[in-house]
Amino acid sequence: MNQVALVGRITKDLVLKEHSSGRVNTTFALAVNRSFKNANGEIATDFVPCSVWGRSAENLVRHCGKGSLVGVSGSIQTRNYEREDRSKVYIMEVMCSDIRFLSKSSKPQQAEMKTHSSTEPERFEEAKSTETALPIF
Repeated sequence: MNQVALVGRITKDLVLKEHSSGRVNTTFALAVNRSFKNANGEIATDFVPCSVWGRSAENLVRHCGKGSLVGVSGSIQTRNYEREDRSKVYIMEVMCSDIRFLSKSSKPQQAEMKTHSSTEPERFEEAKSTETALPIF
């Protein structure tokens, strides 16, 4: 099982990148506060690298920016590349499949609690139920 869910603030303004394949993505660091204080009584913060692709990336760039509070879920992936000096660099990041916009951004189109997931269908249908309500005891 490879699942991760985080809530934190975006640390920089987002840039949408278009690749030669036509796919788009954005990457960012998510500042996530730890759930405990250190010896100095301060709450430490982790900066988690994240990547978002496709329509989710477009919506994130359109509606969020530096300081926006978001919830992300997805999986952890690693990738690597070779520097000019032939040393390998390994990167571990969260590949976000679901993003929840939790706070308003300074961008005017932002609405509170918007959600977009690259795995959810684009259309929704009203759920119909013929079952009766369960009694409350």
